Amino acid sequence: MVGTMRKNRSELPPQLLPTKNRHVNSSKFVYTADTSLVSYVPKKTKHVVLISTLHRDGRICGLEHQKPEILMDYNASKGGVDNLDKLVSAYSCKRRTLRWPLVIFFDMLDISAYNAFVIWMALNPEWNRGKLQRRRLFLEELGKALVKPQILRRQHVPRTSASAATVRRIQENNPPNLQNHHLQSLRLRPAATKRNGAKCVDPRRTERRNIHASSARSTYATHTQ
Repeated sequence: MVGTMRKNRSELPPQLLPTKNRHVNSSKFVYTADTSLVSYVPKKTKHVVLISTLHRDGRICGLEHQKPEILMDYNASKGGVDNLDKLVSAYSCKRRTLRWPLVIFFDMLDISAYNAFVIWMALNPEWNRGKLQRRRLFLEELGKALVKPQILRRQHVPRTSASAATVRRIQENNPPNLQNHHLQSLRLRPAATKRNGAKCVDPRRTERRNIHASSARSTYATHTQ
């Protein structure tokens, strides 16, 4: 792993941060058991910090700019990462959030969807040949394939007209035995409520509640007598 680090990270050693008395094209290295850090000064009062788990020595490349080998390898390989970020940002599922696990989850979804598109096109090069937005078409088919099993298991139609039409169309275009298989796997039945219409409840839970209620009534009658 080779990459840059923000200068405001609290984990950085303080020896790498000051640049006031450092010469241009100078480098400072810090090592741990499995990580190397370097602080390079390309211009006056400016420095860049890089981290690497690949390099284990402070090798310098070039006689003119005295750049460290970590920086040279980063410049040579960062184009692939930048290109992937550009491609992923065109069709992204990211949303604004303050929870960092969701940020990682959104990145995993975006990168996984793009990797799936690359593999699909390698296996099926003639798929939708001649169309410009093949990736968009692939993502639409991928999204439908992911939600289709959940739609088939659904017993209640959504309230909005567009969503209800989509659910009905998908359920009507599939064999009834497949729908019954998904419905029977749930083993749920609808129960009416006042505000939210109908919801699914487990019949076994209702049965247990009735047993406990009858037991409590019989106990109360015994104590009353």
